[in-house]
Order: sequence, then structure tokens, then C-alpha cells
Amino acid sequence: MVPETFLRTAAVLADSASRRRRRQLKGPGDQVRVRDILSYLAAALPSHTGAAARLLAVQCALRMNADGRVRLPIGVLRSLRLGRDLRPWSELEQARWLRRTPALLDSESGGMAAQVLDSGLFAQHPARPDRRRAADWALRMARDGGVGADDPTMRLTVLCLVAHTDFSVGHGCAETDRIAHECGLTPEALIRALGRLAASLASWSVAPDSGDLRWELPMGRPEAARPL
Repeated sequence: MVPETFLRTAAVLADSASRRRRRQLKGPGDQVRVRDILSYLAAALPSHTGAAARLLAVQCALRMNADGRVRLPIGVLRSLRLGRDLRPWSELEQARWLRRTPALLDSESGGMAAQVLDSGLFAQHPARPDRRRAADWALRMARDGGVGADDPTMRLTVLCLVAHTDFSVGHGCAETDRIAHECGLTPEALIRALGRLAASLASWSVAPDSGDLRWELPMGRPEAARPL
């Protein structure tokens, strides 16, 4: 289970990152960029694409250069809990979203390199330094703080919830189908995932009339959060 302390610190991390960028932000904030990428990947990847592959695709989309080339050093792969696992890469190749290329990294550093094949991304997300900061933000939000399970479904669900949270109040609301789609889950599977996260959320519920999913992060001080 993703620890409560991680979700509790999400707003604090976002607040400190926001303060550091206020004088140099050139476009949308990290949260908005990650939310846009999650929405894009929900449409671009097959519905059966697994959570690990989706987390990997988030990093590739945000870290690629103007030609669609991306190198993920071993540190990023470790943060994704991939290591040398090639299955997520294979899933993205089978979806024809990227292809692996020889990594131009020394053997001691390790890492992986790939070519993103969707040229439409280049025009949508041109400012690479800002995108790289958003990629780092996504890594922090999706990791479980070093404690608990390594389940990528739980980490992707956490990332989606945090990306859709209004940090001014610590609450979030979105269509259940949308969050499920971004997680590569059926609505029923999303409900099961939220049940596993219940102890790490202040609350969550699905409105019976609209079907909207509502949740609240367990922030100790709501006034500490700021929108990105």
C-alpha cells in the first residue's frame, strides 16, 4: 500500500516547487503538464497498456528532445522501479509509440535510449527544460517514499489523483471513467485500486448521480497547499 506520509507530502512538495519556479516559469506548471500528458497517453496508447509502461511513457514524453529522442539514465529507471525490466519498453514498442535505440551512455552509468514515434508531441510540448521539471515532479508524486509495495498500478493511480487535485483546497473531482482511462483500468478496477489506497486518502467517493469521483488528500494544513 502507498504510505499515507507520501500523499500527505504531495502538496508540500508541489508548493515548494511552485515557489522555486514563480520567477522563471515559461508555460504551464508541472501539475498541468503531467495532467495533459496523462490525458494524451490515455488516447494514444491501447487500453490494455500496463501501468508500468504508462509511467515510463510519461517520462519519455516529458524528457524527449525536439527530435523525439530520449535517454533515461539508470537513476530515472530506478525511480520508476524498472531497472533492466524490458517488458514496459516492449509494450510501448508493440503500441508503435516508441522504439528502443542503442543507449549512448557509458556502461557504468547504464540507462536506456529510445525514439518517440509520435511527432505530434513535439509541437504540443516544445519547452524541454520545463518538461524535464515536470518529469521530475511526476517521479516524486508517483513513488511510494521507499516504503511499501512496488505495484505500478498503485503508483500510477496516485499520480493521476495528485495531477487532478486542486491544491488550494486539497480536494479533487473528475469523471470516474476519465481517471480509469488514464490509469489503463476499467472503472471497476479503479474502484478496487482506490479501496487499496483508502487508508492513504482522507476520503474518496463516487457520486451516484453524476458518476464523478471525488477525493481528498490527507493534508495536515490545507493552507500550506497552493495551485500550480
